[in-house]
Amino acid sequence: MQTRSLTLIVLCWLFASLSALAATPARRVVMPEPPPQQLILRPSSPATPLLLESAAVKVDVVGTQATTTLNLVFYNPNPRQLEAELQFPLLPQQQVSGFALDINGALRPAVPVEKAKGRQVFEEIERRRVDPALLEKTVGNQFRLRVYPVPALGRRTVQLTIAEVLNTSNGQLQYRLPLDVFKSVTIFRLQASVAGRKVAPQVLGSLSTIKFSRNEAGYNAELEQSNFAPHGQLQLAWPAATQPQVYTGAHDGERFFMAEVPVKATSTPRSLPRVVGLLWDSSGSGQGRAQAAELALLDRYFKAMGNGEVRLIRLRDRAEAVKSFRISGGDWDELRQALKTTQYDGATALGGWQPQADVGEYLLFSDGIANYGSERFPQLAANQRLYAVNSSNGADTVRLQALAGGARGRLIQLFDQAGVAQASRQLLDDAPHIVALSADNATQLVAQSPYAEGGVLRVAGVLAAQDDVLRIRLEQGGQRNEIKLPIHAARNDSSIAAQAWAQYRIAALEAEPELYRGELRRLGQRFAIPSAETSLIVLETMDDYVRYDIQPPASERALFQQRKAEQAGWLRQQQHQHLDAVVREFEQKVAWWEKDYPKGTPPKPKPVPAPAASAEGGANRQEALGMVADRAARAAAAPAAPAPAAKAMTAQAEARRDAKESDAAVAPSIGIAIKRWTSDAPYMTRLRAARPETLYAQYLDEKPGYANSSGFYLDVADLLFERGQRDLALRVLSNLAEMQLENRHVLRVLAYRLSQAKAPELAVPILEQVQSMAEEEPQSFRDLGLAYAAVGREQDAIDQLNEVVLRNWDGRFAEIELVALAELNAIVATSKQKLDTSRVDPRLLKNLPLDLRVVLSWDADNSDMDLWVTDPNGERCYYGHRFTYQGGRLSRDFTGGYGPEEFSLRRAKPGKYKIEANYYGDRQQSVAGATTMQLKLITGFGKAGTQEQLVMLRLKERQETVFVGEFEVLPNGDSKPVKK
Repeated sequence: MQTRSLTLIVLCWLFASLSALAATPARRVVMPEPPPQQLILRPSSPATPLLLESAAVKVDVVGTQATTTLNLVFYNPNPRQLEAELQFPLLPQQQVSGFALDINGALRPAVPVEKAKGRQVFEEIERRRVDPALLEKTVGNQFRLRVYPVPALGRRTVQLTIAEVLNTSNGQLQYRLPLDVFKSVTIFRLQASVAGRKVAPQVLGSLSTIKFSRNEAGYNAELEQSNFAPHGQLQLAWPAATQPQVYTGAHDGERFFMAEVPVKATSTPRSLPRVVGLLWDSSGSGQGRAQAAELALLDRYFKAMGNGEVRLIRLRDRAEAVKSFRISGGDWDELRQALKTTQYDGATALGGWQPQADVGEYLLFSDGIANYGSERFPQLAANQRLYAVNSSNGADTVRLQALAGGARGRLIQLFDQAGVAQASRQLLDDAPHIVALSADNATQLVAQSPYAEGGVLRVAGVLAAQDDVLRIRLEQGGQRNEIKLPIHAARNDSSIAAQAWAQYRIAALEAEPELYRGELRRLGQRFAIPSAETSLIVLETMDDYVRYDIQPPASERALFQQRKAEQAGWLRQQQHQHLDAVVREFEQKVAWWEKDYPKGTPPKPKPVPAPAASAEGGANRQEALGMVADRAARAAAAPAAPAPAAKAMTAQAEARRDAKESDAAVAPSIGIAIKRWTSDAPYMTRLRAARPETLYAQYLDEKPGYANSSGFYLDVADLLFERGQRDLALRVLSNLAEMQLENRHVLRVLAYRLSQAKAPELAVPILEQVQSMAEEEPQSFRDLGLAYAAVGREQDAIDQLNEVVLRNWDGRFAEIELVALAELNAIVATSKQKLDTSRVDPRLLKNLPLDLRVVLSWDADNSDMDLWVTDPNGERCYYGHRFTYQGGRLSRDFTGGYGPEEFSLRRAKPGKYKIEANYYGDRQQSVAGATTMQLKLITGFGKAGTQEQLVMLRLKERQETVFVGEFEVLPNGDSKPVKK
């Protein structure tokens, strides 16, 4: 089979104010407004671009809601199959409402799935060369659709459905369809229908020859052309409704309503407070905002204020101290200069600051994408407002609107100087806004926005009676009035009612998505809406839906339930087999630990083969590779009895006693010496020569040339740590969170480096995010468990590590359960608090203290690195020679990514132990031009007073071997100083 090559498909798509958008950048630091582009299919490796063979566009308009369905047929002219990745940002009023993929000649609709599970299933099935497709919401209102495969010299059909709320301008509803994005299409079809209108839509722009005809439902039009080379836009316009409209519809056993209430566009200048808080996002991504337009908006604001005080808080990886500025007669030159000279750097933490009681309102200038820290956005007082200003493409406008709406303010969109006038009206004027919603019987009422966006208020809810009355209480300029709207459950039946309610509810929760993950996930799955917690997936076979417990399309549910019932017993048996296999492996390790090994001079050694030179195999690797077989094949079924709580507590007491007895024994003095990592990157010569007071400024000068290099930030952070500038080092390091959003490899590197910098409290939320993204990888649980232990959350730590033991992982993660068990038992044995171990199988509760322990892990999947330890006898412990004469033990070889590989030695013979790491290579393009490895060198593991050193290195060349450090073990009672 020929090698599959990753293909990047960029859909330059926008329905409203712009005619096109550029590809989602790998890094969002610089986001200039892109020129109009076409639909681009650009392979990442040498290949002929895919061809758009046909495009069928169907537009359905009901009220102010439009649904656009795209059927796109792609042809792959290459002699090998490719994976297609479609990335596209949408406007705040747009939402993906579905997609489908051709399977065996018919379109199969996608079904909802938990986001982390969806990515896991897609990648696992892809490795089996089977057809999956996955649509994810990434960050903000950006989406990614992955399809595998597009067959060699073959075709693939993708259907994508996008729902949107139409804009209103001068009393006219407007729909826009960019045509330039299609560039050239062999066959182009267009169908458009506008329901419930008495006047035919006016056709503007391209395709103005289209004629709408009247039918019972409204108006419709059709067009079909061959060899279509479109340009410009299709624009439709028709008078907006002047009377309220109510739509109702059933979904999943409940009936919903959605009401559209036109509100006369009136506004009055509002009284501005004397003290204003300015929240200025100064993170690396802030560089891409339309800063000139933002300053122009502030100029109008401060001229309207006249005299007052502004309290500036810069938001980066952490909130900076408040700085006060006086505004006199609208003059704000000092503050303006401070903002113009902002150094945009670091990750984005929106929390960590405290509202001040005398501040009347806060202005937040940010893209709203929070990617760092665990602190929530503060709750403002009832008399305080929040206005959020966004000038970035790809922003998290859902979060910004929810934050502002929850604090009696609003989201203001500002992309260029031309929009300043409208933005200033939204900021300076008081428009009618919702302060309360109620109904006689309806429940769960939610508004799209407190303000009449486009002159229309939209409210949705769940109906509990056939007839009801909705009450909308409005406020403007301190005056209140109430709108009463009758609702009849049987009128204007439409699916948009349920979808609107779900979208409004999801938008309200995404102000604090970390708090409402459960409800966001339930809503996304119930209504098939991609969200921060839910994706949409298409699988090829019923076996896959059953294997991964994903509900198939409705037409196949009965067969799915039948097959699930048949599978249930097999899954229980498989879990018992897995746990029993782990117990047997653990018993073998205990037997090794309990055995006495000689510490004298070994006999003349037998020839030990040198490590294999090939990354892909060789005779020396066959034993290690053979050990990666599935756990179930190695075990016989025998259910394990649950451990009573008393028995578990007894086990913890025994583990503590073992640790104390080991501590009481006469132990050698052991020191750790590590090799300091030295980067040879070209920028480091200049930065090393910089004076301490100019080092950060020189880094900022070099930054634009290395913005997409994780190694650059790691190198500079190391240098700043070395020079004692810890806060700046942490800021520079945090840029990794801004680089490639939702890239778990980069985030792992960041978390490891934060742990090395003795900042585990910053690593914890990052690793929590990684786990939510990659629950199929045991390293996600192990890494988080160790981080919890480092911040004193020991109960959470052992619970995470126990998950590594209990779950049946992919066979490429060989023996990771034993590594996690060693760490779990060490935490239990050395904890100063009583821990609940009742969920841990009692057969696995035994601490195995060690004199020496070394653990190697790395950041890249499908990569192979090896740990080598050479002891004072000159004997090397490595994957082909896992047990040494004096009792050294190396865990099984990891050839598929991440590690860990663990060297253990209970009693260490005096002398020096050399630690090396060897990079065999990988089967993928590395994350950042190099694979980052982490090595922990530990003494007294599982005992009180354990010591460890953590080393991080970046390896670029295959077959590269590096010396990492050494242990120096001195004889008992030796007074010679221990090497540090």
